[in-house]
Formats: sequence, structure tokens, C-alpha cells
Amino acid sequence: MRPPRLSDAGLLNMYASDARVARNSRSLPHPMPPGATEAFVARALKPETREKVWILDGSAHGLSEVLGVISLKPLDRDQCEVAFWVAPSFWGTGLARTALKALVEANPMGAKTLFAEIFQDNQASARVVTAAGFDYIGDAETYSVARGAQVPTWTYLRKL
Repeated sequence: MRPPRLSDAGLLNMYASDARVARNSRSLPHPMPPGATEAFVARALKPETREKVWILDGSAHGLSEVLGVISLKPLDRDQCEVAFWVAPSFWGTGLARTALKALVEANPMGAKTLFAEIFQDNQASARVVTAAGFDYIGDAETYSVARGAQVPTWTYLRKL
């Protein structure tokens, strides 16, 4: 994992433009509008941005420089929400699980509690968060930009 770079925009756009990735995200539009990925990277690089973003970089293992994204969004009372996505060609490889476990162990924002919200039709991501020690705490729903609809979610919590 590493901070984003401006040069990541092309690969980020390619993967985030995939309907399968966008469908499992609250905020990714589909189709991806021109300039949206560049704006995302620019926001992530601003020092005053509260949400911290890391790129899952596989170049040390002979893979692409961008395999996915993981982020932490601070909430109140020393809590953060974690979100992640992985390029479809790397689904099922353990990449998301490894990245999330590393993020939990590092706890770069000093959170006492982490939350994750997973769409109920995305059981693979639910397995990722439970493997990282998150516990299910209830159902909710949230709006998905790509789906243009409210989507049922499972909420998970991890005390640190």
C-alpha cells in the first residue's frame, strides 16, 4: 500500500470504470465521467483532506502499479470507516484481505473503532471484513451512485 500518485489516474479510471467495481461502491459512478478519476486523485493528495487513501500497488511482485484502493474516513469519537475495492482480475486472490489486515494492524489514524459497510449482495467483501476481525452489527441501507438506488447493507465493527 502506498499513497496515490497523479500517474495512477489512468489505471484507476480503467478499473473504476468497470461496472462490476462501480456496482459494489457507494460513490463510484457508472459510466465514469471524464476527469472524475483525476479529481479523485487530486483530492486524495491534498494535505487537508480528512479521508486517507492508499493504492494497492503490485509492482514489487511483477504486477500492475494499481490493483485497487483502500481508504479510511474519520468519523467522530476516534472512529473511522474503511472502504476498499480491488480490480476484478484480482478478485479471489486474498489481496483485499491482506490489505485490510495490514491497515487494521497499522491503524494509521489511531482509531479506537473501525466500521465497514458492505452491500448485502457482495458476500466476498463481507468475508474480507470478517476475516480481518470485524463483527456484524446490523443491517442498513445506503445510496449507490452507480446503481442509482438505495442498496441494503451489512454493517461491521472492529474495536482496536
